Amino acid sequence: MADSMVDRKTRPATPLKLDDFEPAARAVLPQAIYDYIAGGSEDEAALRGNREAFARYRFRFKVLASTDQIELGSDLFGQRVRMPVHLAPTAIQRMTHPDGELAAYRAASAAGIAYALSTLSSAAIEEVAAAATGPRWFQLYMHAERAVSASFVERAVEAGYSAILLTVDLPRTGRRERDIRNAFSLPEGLRYANLDARRRADAAEGPDPFAQNVNAQTNAGLGWADLEWLVAKTSLPVIVKGVVRADDARHAVEAGARGVIVSNHGGRQLDYAVASLDALPEVVQAVGRDVPVLMDGGVRRGTDVLKALCLGAQGVLIGRPFLYALAVAGAEGVSQMLAMLRQEIELSMSLLGARRLSELSGDLLTRI
Repeated sequence: MADSMVDRKTRPATPLKLDDFEPAARAVLPQAIYDYIAGGSEDEAALRGNREAFARYRFRFKVLASTDQIELGSDLFGQRVRMPVHLAPTAIQRMTHPDGELAAYRAASAAGIAYALSTLSSAAIEEVAAAATGPRWFQLYMHAERAVSASFVERAVEAGYSAILLTVDLPRTGRRERDIRNAFSLPEGLRYANLDARRRADAAEGPDPFAQNVNAQTNAGLGWADLEWLVAKTSLPVIVKGVVRADDARHAVEAGARGVIVSNHGGRQLDYAVASLDALPEVVQAVGRDVPVLMDGGVRRGTDVLKALCLGAQGVLIGRPFLYALAVAGAEGVSQMLAMLRQEIELSMSLLGARRLSELSGDLLTRI
């Protein structure tokens, strides 16, 4: 009897919420990899700020609203998605699980949501495309050589990706001090699968080798002319990721962007940057309701998703939570996490008094 009680106490608890995946992932990941995922830049104030922003809002719920049937589906960039949550682009996912990007995309596809593949993925554009059939977007770090960026876009088009996400908030990698302390670099046996051998920087040395690797693949001179070039280069919708200002959002749309993602890169770039949720309303107002606005940063609950949608987002992207779930149980873990989040959204919408996403508005929120 005593042994049985000990076994029950020491067995890892079944996750009940997204945050439960983090300690489980920390238990199985090497410290340097966990820190790479969990960490932010410098004082990590922007990282904390993304979560704190959600706590500043409370719901003004409606009653007697006949919310027995909840509909979470919507059309986004010409495709039908089953809920307003998508998987954000994150680098080298095979450092968390051997199946990496393939597992995450399969889980996203099964859930009927979009998966965004990073330029710096550990599985190639074509390999990921062959893994499932759901909506897939390609995230582009614009290279200083336009021919390199053009080749990425051409490969994505050929492989059936339906949108290009241009990340614009990383002219250089932020000072991520956890990575510096750990001298974090690509784990042995992993590589940037989309880069040819000449452009790989896997052997960078120094106090921050990973930042050197990333900086070798990005363009500190990125400007508005590069966005205009990209829009002209492809018929796919170009979505600008990493905007927190109304003027930048307007400029992006004027340059041909078909959507905007409000993001401070998960608190990994400029520290003390405005929280994504706090920046969201002015961006939505600047571009109007006809331009889809998404956001990422700090989403951990179904109520977080609803707060973002009430403030005008048409969807959110999540990063760290699905990486933790991936580390714990591969595709099954990500599927479990997405199902958990869907259940939270459905229940919270019913309690809020909204049946469809179109019924979510700022009238349902108050800021404290």
